[in-house]
Amino acid sequence: MRKFTDHLTTDFGGGPRPWKFAWVINFQKTGTFAFLGLLMWFYADKTPAATSTAAWIYLALHGTYGLVWFLKDMTFPDPGWQRRITLLAGVNAFVFALGLYWLFGWILISGRGASSYPLPDGLWFVLCITLSMFGSVIMIAADAQKFYTLHFKRGLITDGMFKYIRHPNYTGEMMIYLGFALLVWHWFPFVVLAWIWLGLFTVNMHMKEASMSRYPEWADYKKRTKWVVPFVL
Repeated sequence: MRKFTDHLTTDFGGGPRPWKFAWVINFQKTGTFAFLGLLMWFYADKTPAATSTAAWIYLALHGTYGLVWFLKDMTFPDPGWQRRITLLAGVNAFVFALGLYWLFGWILISGRGASSYPLPDGLWFVLCITLSMFGSVIMIAADAQKFYTLHFKRGLITDGMFKYIRHPNYTGEMMIYLGFALLVWHWFPFVVLAWIWLGLFTVNMHMKEASMSRYPEWADYKKRTKWVVPFVL
């Protein structure tokens, strides 16, 4: 699975490698605010959903998250995203992964999402905002700890954000997009998340653990920690 996704997002089509994977990611992340804003403007006179409270909250959450990601990449970039990729691989990465996230907002703003939530709107908004904000903090803190720790000392990180779960950066990312999907409340975002989490995140975590298993303290660390949810999973 990793070879398949790497081919699609790194080597597809062959030829020159004019851009970094990070550039494609940052284009989608930083463009989210403008994209959602344009959608709200376009649908404003077509459906009340375009200027609903849910739409404004979604714009703030997803748009700001994109800016937070860009700031993170400028401050402590992930080496894995710095590799050069082919032209068609970049298109693939956007169309079949990153670009799908933009459809979440389109569904909500265009009025195709659910007309009501399982809980009163205020409680539902609190749930979505809490998941997204708390997830952002977890993801940023984990990536910062990893970047600066490995900058000075190579080895297995077993404290801080990594004390109880082995992949807190993925935990944060999953919480962020779960908050977005719940705010949209439509089947499509959950299908996309299932594809991303199972086809990409799970594979990446398996690969990372295979690499970390070379450290002597790995067996004990794995025994006392969970994958992404403390004491549960």
